Amino acid sequence: PGPVRAGAPAQTPAARGASARVWAALCLVLGLGLIGGAVAGSAINHKPRAEPPLVDGSVKAFAAVREVWRSAPVDSLFPRTVSAKGAGPGGADRAWTRIGVAAPGGCAAAFDPLLQQVLAPVGCARLLRATYADSTSTSVTTVGLLVTTAESAAMRGFSGRWAAQHLGDRADLIPRPVAFPGTAADSFGVKQRGSWDVQVSADLPFVVYAVTGFADGRTLSPQSADKATKSGATSVAAQAGLGYDATGLASAVDDRLHSAVTALLRPSSSPGGPGATGTEKSR
Repeated sequence: PGPVRAGAPAQTPAARGASARVWAALCLVLGLGLIGGAVAGSAINHKPRAEPPLVDGSVKAFAAVREVWRSAPVDSLFPRTVSAKGAGPGGADRAWTRIGVAAPGGCAAAFDPLLQQVLAPVGCARLLRATYADSTSTSVTTVGLLVTTAESAAMRGFSGRWAAQHLGDRADLIPRPVAFPGTAADSFGVKQRGSWDVQVSADLPFVVYAVTGFADGRTLSPQSADKATKSGATSVAAQAGLGYDATGLASAVDDRLHSAVTALLRPSSSPGGPGATGTEKSR
């Protein structure tokens, strides 16, 4: 993706300060992706985030954040390797390796028809996807980042509806995977979907999701990650840890977006603090 091309009319000092904080946040998002190839940390994150909004919700702030995909190297959004401590069944560590990246595109044919209809209110500015294999090449997972066209109120409303109606548990609302010929995901199609996780941001124009299946192409009855990771779950997806794969990779991408923006939007009184460093990098 090419660099963001920004051109804006003269702003007041207050507006310039707000814009600088937003653009600095984007730079930190990109910078984290260049530091290393692995993402570590807890991967179980099914619940809506309870933090205060990351941006002020204005049209300008949402427009700035929405452009992150244009300037972010693919390795910063979808690292070559992802690891998460304690993110597997029984608290086991998990690790995944990227085996393919789809070209950025629209949302046509990326979702089953009913899910396409459910997502329609937030729109589709761009869809980014990559597929990973676990460390044993037993399971494969497609993780997607949907950049929406929705503004702040629409994202809050959609996030609330998704949670309140438990749409993430419905087996007729599963995202589609992306197969890559000649890889462990060669036969990863809609019939191979075993578990999935969809994480809707309430304060940013993003929907992150992941869908997981077996690398050998077997079919099975899918179960949402929320159910497949519950204690005592006995489904094939649960016993194989497919729900952990889905949530682990969805959370890795979601956390990169949220944690980076949160860190940089906090005011810093230090001349060499995060705000100053981020602003310098954005020039």
